[in-house]
Amino acid sequence: MAGYSDPINHAFAFAAKHHDQQVRKGTRYPYLTAAPNLAVILARYGQDDPTLVAGILHDVVEDCVRDGYTAEMLNRRVGDKFGAEVLATVLAVIERRYDDEGIELSHLERKDDLLERLASAEPRARWIAAADSLQSGGTLLADLRRTDFPEAVWSRFTSGREATINWYRRLHDRLVELGFDGPAYPIMAELHDVVRSLERYAGADARSG
Repeated sequence: MAGYSDPINHAFAFAAKHHDQQVRKGTRYPYLTAAPNLAVILARYGQDDPTLVAGILHDVVEDCVRDGYTAEMLNRRVGDKFGAEVLATVLAVIERRYDDEGIELSHLERKDDLLERLASAEPRARWIAAADSLQSGGTLLADLRRTDFPEAVWSRFTSGREATINWYRRLHDRLVELGFDGPAYPIMAELHDVVRSLERYAGADARSG
């Protein structure tokens, strides 16, 4: 069985170095597991190497943006190593800390900003947005299905249960609104199923609580 290409392997190594020792909030699971899971989803839907590389790196770049890296620093850290196209794709699909005027955005404003910028994003970035939500939403759903204490799972999210589920719904619906749906984008059917399952779990948890 053929392995991943050199660029993808290099992206995995780069992400592993950046996420070393990080764990998923509220768990002991390595944070790095998200990157290969995302790559598997994108590969399963036939996406090309630059899309997989950008998907693998998007959490790394998002962390750098949150830490206040300048465009020059990002270009030197990521663009020079993986190419301007990959960096541009990642920047189109991550949450920004500051807007174009340099004003710091609140948590909700960062979400709104990302949804707005998806309108001008290329299909490659929209594929990553969908795959990222599918990966993280699917992980959340799996955690809920195997626990007897759902509130312990929801407590990992500072925004709360309703806001967390609402974000997955908003991202899904925004992609559909932009025409990223139908037979050409089969990932959306899978994402829709995950979002609906999370909504059902959230409703059941609220009623039982």
